[in-house]
Amino acid sequence: MQRPNVGIGIIIQNAKGEILVGKRKGSHSPFNSIPGGHLEMGETFEIGIKKEVLEETGLIINKPTVIAITNNLRTFKKTGIHHISVNMFTDNFEGTPIVMEPEKCEKWIWIDPRNLPQPHFDASAFAIECYLKNKFYITNQQ
Repeated sequence: MQRPNVGIGIIIQNAKGEILVGKRKGSHSPFNSIPGGHLEMGETFEIGIKKEVLEETGLIINKPTVIAITNNLRTFKKTGIHHISVNMFTDNFEGTPIVMEPEKCEKWIWIDPRNLPQPHFDASAFAIECYLKNKFYITNQQ
């Protein structure tokens, strides 16, 4: 029996209220997205997202907290791949974002979360929607 994959993503907010978004390349091209990846076997959400953020951006994040769960059915309808995403938030980080994986990401930018660059990866858009609405789960993620 096939089961959904588990993704993790994080909204990193700077002092100006902007969030970090990357212009993706490779398998997620041409989409924009918050930092994240897949949860590995045996990882906590916190350890997994700290590792992903460091690998992708070079940032050290502190005190990530779970803010939302999303059921990314738009992806499933288009690709047959079903992801459930654990979405986190922090405004506590060290460093300046840089492209650590140039084969996967073109650039990192700080943006107003109400004005997302398009096209935007559905899991990231759902996470940001939950964040802006202060909702843990939104049912219309199709």
